[in-house]
Amino acid sequence: MSDLTSILKRVSEAGEQHARKHNTIIGYGTAGFRTKEGLLDHIMFRMGIVAALRSKVTEATIGIMITASHNPEGDNGLKLVDPNGEMLAATWETYAAEIANQPDTNLCKSIQDLIEKEKIDLSINSSVFVGRDTRQSGIDFKAAVENGFNCIDGNLFDYGVVTTPLLHFMVVCANCPYQFEEATSSYYYQRLSGAFCRIMRLAGDIRSYVPSVIFDGANGVGGYAVVEFSKHIPKDILDIRIFNSSADGKLNEKCGADFVKVEKCGSDNLPVEPHTRFVSVDGDADRIIYYYYEPSDKEMTFRMLDGDKIAVLYAQHLSDLLKQSGLNELQLGLVQTAYANGNSTNYINNILGIPVSFTLTGVKHLHHEASQKYDIGIYFEANGHGTVVFSDKAISLITKAGRDELNTAAVELANFMQLINPYVGDALSDMLVVEAILRSKGWSIEDWDSMYKDLPNRLSKVIVRDRNMVETTDAERAVVSPAGLQDAINIIVERFKNGRSFIRPSGTEDVVRVYAEADTQANADLLSTEVSKAVFLFCSNEDKVEDSKAVLSK
Repeated sequence: MSDLTSILKRVSEAGEQHARKHNTIIGYGTAGFRTKEGLLDHIMFRMGIVAALRSKVTEATIGIMITASHNPEGDNGLKLVDPNGEMLAATWETYAAEIANQPDTNLCKSIQDLIEKEKIDLSINSSVFVGRDTRQSGIDFKAAVENGFNCIDGNLFDYGVVTTPLLHFMVVCANCPYQFEEATSSYYYQRLSGAFCRIMRLAGDIRSYVPSVIFDGANGVGGYAVVEFSKHIPKDILDIRIFNSSADGKLNEKCGADFVKVEKCGSDNLPVEPHTRFVSVDGDADRIIYYYYEPSDKEMTFRMLDGDKIAVLYAQHLSDLLKQSGLNELQLGLVQTAYANGNSTNYINNILGIPVSFTLTGVKHLHHEASQKYDIGIYFEANGHGTVVFSDKAISLITKAGRDELNTAAVELANFMQLINPYVGDALSDMLVVEAILRSKGWSIEDWDSMYKDLPNRLSKVIVRDRNMVETTDAERAVVSPAGLQDAINIIVERFKNGRSFIRPSGTEDVVRVYAEADTQANADLLSTEVSKAVFLFCSNEDKVEDSKAVLSK
């Protein structure tokens, strides 16, 4: 056990190796800290300290994931995982940001202030799990985290190179030993693959389903993970052909879920085969995008199935299973963001009859809404980040009903609860859920895609002087600042059939994101361009532009 004086002495001494060498303010955004790798060493050291203190406050294991997800290879980042596997509590996000950006001379005082404010009992043991993605800088950053943690003392376990969702799952396993067998990577792979194989074997006629996918690992940790899953899944159940799986190529460069979603094309280094299911994940394997190629007389047409399509597939199948199993008392609902395609929302509401609610962009917002509002809450961002959360009531009723082998729908539901990682978006879990649903239905990817037709859309970025100039309301669907910008967007949107557009400041990059959809791809592209011009003018003009019509006439 360490007292406050000895802790602060160690912080002062160890902190000299991890001095803050710049004045850049780095905030704790929707995905933690994320920026150029050269700016992060002191933050890694300090977050080792914060994680150890958070562990003492909660008297539980805390997670640290070193990753920049879908960002370029030269970036890196860190996020803290709370005991329940969810994102760090909001108050502690503030603490983390304050400590991360303190001058070196104020570091000890800021830590002492936190200990005193939270009345932290320093005699309580600290427990922290650490994981990292495949970025080379992660090796040194993990060492910096450990140096910070050792100023407090306790038990730090290094999982090495793992996916972000696996680390979240491990944190929960450690904190809920009565619910899970062990906090090991092998348990995670065996639990999910076992549930997947049981569902696949329960299914009837294979019909249009072909048990084969081409997997794009974004040259990141997803490639490692899918190899591990392949060890537990026989090829006759699912043959996974793996590409972009190692560090031979650049992480996330012209490959992976974010590239496919934004560029609307297949990843590099993959074959082009008709009717084949392609699966792309991002750099830390928490996002997933499906796509395929539709043959025509002259060329192959690229078809993408993003987070909206995945959410609709989940919603329809889980809703059907609830009805078939006699568990109609459980309320199923879906949570989306403004990025959701308008036709997906219409299909869920009006065709499936399933309630939909909207939240701010960011997994923590969707997760909270899904877990608080529904017994079975499905949430997905259009970028492919999402999962399903189950209430205690749902877990109890489904588990009980699933013990009746004659109630095959309930048995399948119970296995889906084992297969789904409910704590955070998990690309590998999501892939297996999609494959299990398609197998259960006997569907091809074309069958899935035909559920509804997406409105053509375009997601783009605008570089501005200060992204924080942009403030939004109504779940980010309307702009309140700069003044007049929403009026400008409304005028532009009126020109386009089925037009819709919104903007928001990025939580991970120094840009403003622009989403646009319309009746044709050409119109969606043009709408995106026109709105982007308005954003640039309003956010770059030193003299604030108030008259939207004047801006649009330029």
